[in-house]
Amino acid sequence: MILALPPELQAPGLAPLPIHPGMTPEERGWAVLAGVADPEVPAVSVVDLGIVRELRAEADGLVVVLTPTYSGCPATEQIERNVLDALEAAGLGPVRAELRRAPAWTTDWITEQGRQRMLAYGIAPPGACGRPAEAPLRFMPRRDPVAPEAIACPRCGSHHTEQLSAFGSTACKSLWRCVACREPFEHFKPI
Repeated sequence: MILALPPELQAPGLAPLPIHPGMTPEERGWAVLAGVADPEVPAVSVVDLGIVRELRAEADGLVVVLTPTYSGCPATEQIERNVLDALEAAGLGPVRAELRRAPAWTTDWITEQGRQRMLAYGIAPPGACGRPAEAPLRFMPRRDPVAPEAIACPRCGSHHTEQLSAFGSTACKSLWRCVACREPFEHFKPI
């Protein structure tokens, strides 16, 4: 059986995973959330982005643990609402959300499927940040603003690209243009 999500919570190409008899509430919850689109990048699910950190059953219902992508991200409240609505629509309520800000979200948590979906959607996915050896905080080296790192065009694959703006439609993306095919595109910034 595959659950149907309300249309406003599901992007084209995303669907909940099949639900099987005998699945735990947590397993059913993960299957449902695989079909919940991120409101800013609707080609990827909240699970693909690594926003959903944990799903657990407690005496008073299901608890979903979310880690916001950016401090002050305007989509955080919408993501929380969409996640709760999807789980309740699937008959998994009562459900509540818990926001966990530590450890901080990193683009390393984006699944390979999520990166491929971003690319197909026309957004250059972030590269890997890697793990620090023995540091509590990770600092990314600043890019040279005159000669930023070349990002591959998600449309033609060329590395002959240029950054137009450090910020795209949201703070988590930058705006680029491919010199080869002349198409603009966004790049999801690695953090």
